[in-house]
Amino acid sequence: MSDEDDRRAKPERRDPQAPEKGSMPRRAGDSHRVRAAIRDELETLAEAKSDEAPPTPGEGRDPARTVIALENVSLGFDQPILEDVSFSAKGGETIVVVGESGTGKSTILKLLLRLLVPDKGRVCIDGDNITDLTFNEALEVRQKMGMVFQGAALFDSMTVFENIAYPLREHTKLTDDEIEERVREKLSFVDLEPEKVMDQMPAELSGGMRKRVGVARGMANNPEIMLYDEPTSGLDPLTTGTITYLILKLQRELGVTSVVVSHDIRSSFRMASKIALLAEKRIAFFGTPEEMTGSDDKYIREFLGGF
Repeated sequence: MSDEDDRRAKPERRDPQAPEKGSMPRRAGDSHRVRAAIRDELETLAEAKSDEAPPTPGEGRDPARTVIALENVSLGFDQPILEDVSFSAKGGETIVVVGESGTGKSTILKLLLRLLVPDKGRVCIDGDNITDLTFNEALEVRQKMGMVFQGAALFDSMTVFENIAYPLREHTKLTDDEIEERVREKLSFVDLEPEKVMDQMPAELSGGMRKRVGVARGMANNPEIMLYDEPTSGLDPLTTGTITYLILKLQRELGVTSVVVSHDIRSSFRMASKIALLAEKRIAFFGTPEEMTGSDDKYIREFLGGF
């Protein structure tokens, strides 16, 4: 969903200081129930993770290095969208950006891709401020990133193979044989059988398969950063679990640093190293899922209770 659509769809937020309405006792009960359920789920996940071998970072990926940083970023068009927004991601971390519609979540992805330039502040990739780059310099920075769009955004007139091969033909000097090998490798990584799907058209695929092909295309150039715009939107719970698992797999096996924009709080909590909650144009919370569910902040409790 575009930022303009987000703004049109944004519901009016209740003033936290406004008198309680008749429906609030039920919502407060829902909030308590949902937070308790999420906390139980996080405890179960933590126990499962403790039995796993520690993740192996990708070659050359330093987990102590800050890969992405927004520093006091402000941006507005007809009206302010972001004000004094700051957060960072270290190597191999997955930052999930959540918040109400129209709070500027997708705008953050556009800033990281350098499709937008902030009015104030800095956007840094690998320690370099990208806000003042030329067009060609920005293209070079984007080669470090893979993007998975909402709805996958595959080219309808291209086969699965051609979709994944497209960025390799455009931005690398790989031979045809090397491109085919890379496409097969990425399809296998997202648990699709190359022989079955490479010659299929996007219209022949299920929604979950299209999303997985979108992930394969995003990671075709072996980026160190992956950006996702609503990767689980419109998917059933089982397919949502599959996409969430793939994002975790990229983090654990390849050390990829990710920023995910999502409305799906449960899948967000499964995949996130840190959660960034946007509210009123600012970061209202930045921390682990466990810290978020344990917060006594009134707005955070109401936000979690809405799911």
